[in-house]
Amino acid sequence: MSHFLLDSQIQDNLYTAQTIREIDQEAIAQLNNKAIKLMNRAGMAAFDELLEAFGQPSLITIFCGSGNNAGDGYILAARAAQKLIPVQIVELAGTKKMSAETLQARQYAQENNVPVTDFNANLVLQEGVVVDCLLGIGYKGQLRKSFDQAIELINAAELPVLSMDIPSGLNADTGAVQDNAVSADLTVTFVAAKQGLFTAKGPALCGEVIYHSLDISEHIFAQYQPAAKLLDLFELLELMPHFVGDEYKNKRGHCMVIGGDQGYGGAASMAAEASVRTGSGLTSVATQPQHVPNILARRPEIMACGVTSGQQLEPWLDKPSVLVVGPGLGRSSWSEQLLQKAVASGLPMVLDADALNILADGRVVKTTDHSWVITPHAAEAARLLGVSVAEIEADRFSAVQQLQQKYNAVVLLKGPGTLIAGADQIIKVCPYGNPGMATAGMGDLLSGIIGSLVAQGLSLQDATELGCCLHSAAADRLVDDSGYRGIAATDLLPYLQKLLNQEYQ
Repeated sequence: MSHFLLDSQIQDNLYTAQTIREIDQEAIAQLNNKAIKLMNRAGMAAFDELLEAFGQPSLITIFCGSGNNAGDGYILAARAAQKLIPVQIVELAGTKKMSAETLQARQYAQENNVPVTDFNANLVLQEGVVVDCLLGIGYKGQLRKSFDQAIELINAAELPVLSMDIPSGLNADTGAVQDNAVSADLTVTFVAAKQGLFTAKGPALCGEVIYHSLDISEHIFAQYQPAAKLLDLFELLELMPHFVGDEYKNKRGHCMVIGGDQGYGGAASMAAEASVRTGSGLTSVATQPQHVPNILARRPEIMACGVTSGQQLEPWLDKPSVLVVGPGLGRSSWSEQLLQKAVASGLPMVLDADALNILADGRVVKTTDHSWVITPHAAEAARLLGVSVAEIEADRFSAVQQLQQKYNAVVLLKGPGTLIAGADQIIKVCPYGNPGMATAGMGDLLSGIIGSLVAQGLSLQDATELGCCLHSAAADRLVDDSGYRGIAATDLLPYLQKLLNQEYQ
């Protein structure tokens, strides 16, 4: 689980590597082309964060490549030496490839008597803190052997690791890893936040993320369009309808969950319970008849109806304001009939699980006037686009855009760093969530939460953004109390209710 700490009002904006280079160059121009000034700020900021996170270490070992990322490391080394902290630099590239600023920073480290040695694969790391300055945001492609060996050495040492700007080997634009990457405990990122830090492998590799703008003027940032934006739960909670005193249940909407084929009644039940707990005035379930008694026994507030065909479902579709289709739906003829009738109703829909697989099979056609949210994980997204899972994970930002364009829906691409794309919307990134969520039923809760918010009057885009953040933040509160292991999806529900009432604000 990664955390993101911030130092300015522009912190939520995420940028591509190319845009960050342009911002960097504009800032350097305003500093009379003295890039060393930004390098000094970065090295000093990272040194301060190292001490704040890990205390004063017995030794700092800094791995440097040849780019400006290495220059930041040389500055950090000099600062440590000035504070009489033992420090050493391990170099993996010759000085011929270094910029003038990086060479200047290297000389500064040497003037402060920092020992500099060439990398050796037999190097032993036994103590202190490791600083990763091997590769910056320009890295793409295959790692050179020495860099791969250095990354293996860093990861195997099991010492605290600070990555400068980005963990080496991580793609700044996609969050993908082609060969190998440093696993950091702390990433101090500069100039602007990189979108790849927050999705795919990014959250697992970055540890805590701390952003420093290096005092670059907000006027410069205003000239550049971000590629994505981090969501904020408590800003989104302001979208919830306020109670004014004359509420009644029908005024708060009716969310119907359609799903629960033979043997899968629990999925529909969980989605419906999440809808209730999120505040839908009415929640109903259309499911296989044998599941009705169990649903009512678990949560009697849910209206459960047993249907054996699409024709039996049709009369029940007059009252809901939104449909959640897919939890436990299956892929039988019963499943397809119910989805076909749901589509024909013209109601707003949240589609998940096997509803998406039936959609991918081409057995249901989405017209442009349908209002849908689709919530695929990587495998479902691959089926919907007709590509491999590896292609989805190689560039999740591209995948979510393609899904949005193909299906003309609000798309929530699940996974570490969940992405949300809507028509004419900048891509949104959920900064909450943790590995404990990798358990059955989590997606069912999410679809029920989003459906409930739509029923209460939020737009599809707002409901998806808020629902995603509520779901993931509730999971974070849960693991804070209980740990990652042994979580059941419905354990989230009390935390969801507390967040909705802003008890944690």
